[in-house]
Amino acid sequence: MTTYVITVPGTFTTDIEADTRTRLGRALRPADPHGTGLGSAEDLDTVNVNEDGTFTLHLTVEADNNKHAEQEARRLADEALRTVGLDENTAPLGPAVITGIDSQVY
Repeated sequence: MTTYVITVPGTFTTDIEADTRTRLGRALRPADPHGTGLGSAEDLDTVNVNEDGTFTLHLTVEADNNKHAEQEARRLADEALRTVGLDENTAPLGPAVITGIDSQVY
């Protein structure tokens, strides 16, 4: 298995309260990229939200190849969004992109 840092972009189509962002961050905590060398060095927050409603999720996943890593990140993102009451209509996701591979895990 390899450790991947994956970036998943998306857009909130409705106004999202600060509490929802906080709960989303908590839902994604197990996949926090700060546990990797890249995530720590780049100070990658799990959830970044821009003023225009776009957002980026930075997730750490273990997978046996790139395709599975991207699929797992997408699954984690979908699950976390649903946990906080959002779905593909209120927070559509873009394609997952590998940001880093096999960085040192602390």
